[in-house]
Amino acid sequence: MIKFKYVILYVENVEQSMNFYKNTFEAEIKFITPEKDYGELLTGETSLSFASISLAGSNLKQGFLPSKTEAKPFGIELGFVTDDVEALLEKAVKNGAELYEEIAVKPWGQKTAYIKDLDHYLVEICTEIQ
Repeated sequence: MIKFKYVILYVENVEQSMNFYKNTFEAEIKFITPEKDYGELLTGETSLSFASISLAGSNLKQGFLPSKTEAKPFGIELGFVTDDVEALLEKAVKNGAELYEEIAVKPWGQKTAYIKDLDHYLVEICTEIQ
């Protein structure tokens, strides 16, 4: 059996990052360590998880590139589907996200917008593909 179970974002402040996603995307906190260096949010069958930079560094002896880039985000995105892109985009920005790409309508009818979260990860806010 193989099952895609979670995505882990390496962040400076696990609790702060989790609260951004909890408050913006209405995700429930499943678990956070007493040290607040790892936590998981319930987001359906696949959880969105967060690990502190120091915890990630202890697991990855060869290191990694942090997400705090000043120029462009990594070539990966998280996607959240909603019926009201405008309202969710406004909520995300109000909660500290940075608008990266304004709302656009794709040729296939999908409405999309992009933000960078508190840790500069790219997040797509969109409608379902029709």
